[in-house]
Amino acid sequence: MTEFARIAGLLAGITSFASFLLYYISIVRGKTIPNRATWFILTVVGTLICTSYYSLGARDTIWIPVSYVIGPLITFLLSIKYGEGGWTNFDRWCLFGSGVSLFFWWLFDSALLALLINILIDLFGMLPTLRKSYLRKESEEPFPWLITFLSCMLNILAIETWDFSIWIYPIYMLIINGAVFLLLYYPEKIRSLKLSLVPRV
Repeated sequence: MTEFARIAGLLAGITSFASFLLYYISIVRGKTIPNRATWFILTVVGTLICTSYYSLGARDTIWIPVSYVIGPLITFLLSIKYGEGGWTNFDRWCLFGSGVSLFFWWLFDSALLALLINILIDLFGMLPTLRKSYLRKESEEPFPWLITFLSCMLNILAIETWDFSIWIYPIYMLIINGAVFLLLYYPEKIRSLKLSLVPRV
């Protein structure tokens, strides 16, 4: 563990949690109404990602996964007072998927399998946000996503061992959060790129 990687990883976690602080302020001010079920699911998924990732040997890059346990947990607790209830079929499937990953972890003694399943669940959970960011830019606050993207970049610098089990989560987070960041900050360029890829007839 080099000092540079340790500091980069720690800064990544702090920066990641800072984006949640902005979200908490928005909740308390009544600008955001979190769904209890959604944030409960995110807490469960985040916990399984964090524990399986740590079991695979992640150390310097563990702080963002830690923030994705603490951050959603606090949001869930705030949602008890400031949020709304209700379960969707998607919520139930996500919870079921997390249970399956835990079973496979136990059955095959494979923390990597559990990590990959929960990354996939997280990806499905991000798809509506990506769609909304593309179609309705004004529905998302851009600045927290900028902070999140910066934290993901810092986390890449914390990777010392480029084993698949170590780099897969930081790379996934960089790509998925980078996509939202680009959609919110550079929507015109994304649309022009899409148009340039469409073949002319």
